[in-house]
Amino acid sequence: MKINLLSCDAQRPDKRAIARCIVEISMNISESLSNELTEILIEGDVVDIEMEDKNTGSSLRALRKLSIDYEIIE
Repeated sequence: MKINLLSCDAQRPDKRAIARCIVEISMNISESLSNELTEILIEGDVVDIEMEDKNTGSSLRALRKLSIDYEIIE
């Protein structure tokens, strides 16, 4: 499943938690790439990732818990 991470609305976003979450839910993203994507997301740009289909519900809950708005593409 592909999703767009639109924005992070947290007042003080936890960059490490966001990067860790991206690594856990995505298919082929390394920690270093995840850190870069986290910076891009916090700056306000859209980030698209491909998510593993297993545990989709818990992955989306984790994003909501981190105050990340997302859009499901496929």
